[in-house]
Amino acid sequence: MMRSLYSGVSGLRTHQLRMDVIGDNIANVNTVGFKRSAVTFKDVFYQTLRGGSAGDSANGIGGTNPQQIGLGVTLGSIDVVHTQGAAASTGNGTDLMIQGDGFFIVADASGNAYLTRSGAFHFDDEGYLVNADGFKVAKDATFDTDKITVNDYIKIDKDAQSYSIDKEGKVSFIAKDGTNNDGTNNQIKLAKVINPAGLEKVGSSLYKYTVAAGEATVGGAGTKDTSLANTTIIPSALEMSNVDLAQEFTDMIITERGFQANARTITTSDQMLQELVNLKR
Repeated sequence: MMRSLYSGVSGLRTHQLRMDVIGDNIANVNTVGFKRSAVTFKDVFYQTLRGGSAGDSANGIGGTNPQQIGLGVTLGSIDVVHTQGAAASTGNGTDLMIQGDGFFIVADASGNAYLTRSGAFHFDDEGYLVNADGFKVAKDATFDTDKITVNDYIKIDKDAQSYSIDKEGKVSFIAKDGTNNDGTNNQIKLAKVINPAGLEKVGSSLYKYTVAAGEATVGGAGTKDTSLANTTIIPSALEMSNVDLAQEFTDMIITERGFQANARTITTSDQMLQELVNLKR
């Protein structure tokens, strides 16, 4: 069987995977905190017909290059691109946007920690700051070797008269009895990892920490002498998706043409095989 048939099939498969990723990017163009993914390809392996050789000056023979035939393409990587998304003003005081590096830390009912760039939060009936799924926002978290652990959560008096959140994520409020809580001990904690692309997407704009992400720094926004020193939190705003439709549609055209070219390789190889079959009639 012709090698080009298998090469063409591998090309169809990988271009289909790339189109799947592009489709997901476009579908999430308006998803808060979404980060686009990018696909790279790599060649598979080669069949060597003849190896290379060095020249032999004594006999006047020059060196020869190896002769190899490639056997197709495969998926190289699917990388999440963690560039800053555009800001969208909402007017809602509990909507928060991270300007700079870092992720919000939230935890489910079992205490499992997740990271997110989506700051669409609200206060629940008990005064906890939570996301749309009811995951609580961390005010105390630690990183140890390969795990982020949440120890305490942001909370205000459920009967509070008013509240405010500053650029460092400090949540202050005035209690029902008029007591002013300045937020010093009620600061939203963020996590910054060495390799954000190493985080695992789990849906709902959440990421799960993996060792591929490297060491995590946990602290408040603007904390001096840390990697979060230049990070700020913008209240009443959300970070939108970083998907660029112009880029996605361009990639879609390139992917479609690549798919068509590989399909043409298969049909042309099939025509050549048909000619061989027709040699004897």
